[in-house]
Amino acid sequence: MYSSTAADVTGDEKNEDPSSHRLSAAVYMPFQSKISDQAGSLHKAEVEATDGTRVSRTLVNFWLDAALMLMFVGYAIISAIVQFVFPPGVAAKGWLLWGMNYGQWCGLQFGVLSTLGFAILVHVMLHWTWVCSVISKKLLRLKELPDDGIRTVYGVGLLIILLVTSATIVGIAIMTIQMPPQ
Repeated sequence: MYSSTAADVTGDEKNEDPSSHRLSAAVYMPFQSKISDQAGSLHKAEVEATDGTRVSRTLVNFWLDAALMLMFVGYAIISAIVQFVFPPGVAAKGWLLWGMNYGQWCGLQFGVLSTLGFAILVHVMLHWTWVCSVISKKLLRLKELPDDGIRTVYGVGLLIILLVTSATIVGIAIMTIQMPPQ
């Protein structure tokens, strides 16, 4: 997890050094930072993995973004197959495509969607300091950024709100679904 430089928040990109970022106290990847965070200091976007090898945060972000793109394309293809190739609903009973029936394709679609959602969550976690900086500086026009602890509380709170809202909507759907008349 890293924050943006002052150039990122203000939009002054000509002074930005793309290899430097301020490290956060909380890191959500299996990395251990060898550099302590000092207020306002800039550090290279590189951390040491638990086995002693150096890992570039830029490469982590690149591979995560590449995986997100591939998952999205896969999800779009699977969704198109479920929506347009198979007949709708119960009419698809017995139909097979590449050895998989309609229910299996729907299960695959849900699995890819769940994996994509998890990868998006990791992506937002890696960029959470930047998100908080943009909200604080650009949207709320605050002069100071919240500290790491407050940003973490905001992130956990937002995640809890999203999960409770999702569970509530699914719960309401379960309670209000109607069976066909018999």
